[in-house]
Formats: sequence, C-alpha cells, structure tokens
Amino acid sequence: MDTDGHVHNAAHLRYLEETRIDLFRSRGFTGSCVVAQMDIDYLTPLRYRAHAVRVETWATKVGGSSFTLMQEIRDEDVLYSTASCTMVAFDTGAQRSRPLQDSERDMLEELSV
Repeated sequence: MDTDGHVHNAAHLRYLEETRIDLFRSRGFTGSCVVAQMDIDYLTPLRYRAHAVRVETWATKVGGSSFTLMQEIRDEDVLYSTASCTMVAFDTGAQRSRPLQDSERDMLEELSV
C-alpha cells in the first residue's frame, strides 16, 4: 500500500504473476518460462481492502517458443489495470529459449480468444 492507501504498483505485478503461476499449474503447463516483456496500464486506483479482486487472463498470441497473455485486474464493474505479458518457454539447463511442447501449446490455445 502506498501513502494514499492504494495498492502499490508492484503489488499489481505480483497479483498478475501469482495468477499466471496458478493458471499454469492448474492446467498442467509443465515447463519453465520467463517473462520477456511486461506492459501494464494502471487505470483506476485500487484502494486497500479486505476482499479480493479478480484477475482475468487469456492468450492473444502463441508462437514457436513465445506467447502473449493479456490480463486484467478488476471487479465486476471496475477495471483497475490491464497488462500484456510476453513469455518465452525456457530451457533452464541450457539457459536459453526452447520450443513450446505440444501440451503447452494446447493449453495456451484453450486460453485464446
């Protein structure tokens, strides 16, 4: 929380990251991936509160080794921030990008709009 009682901008990034991790785990995304680019627009101040906000996530682009997710932090009637996250499938042993596995691609395709 910042001095104005708003959820700090870094917390928005953490909410988005936690949602991506939970989404990948729940859908069986088994490989590693890294964030290559993250763009976020803060639209409405999110005031500190006890109840949760909703984070919606969908895929907009799936390439050979990378993919782009759009995410929104929102309530039913208020949109607090939007984000575009480009991620790259990553080979941790070789420390470089790798092709998406068929199962990962299928999961991402299910998230596409």
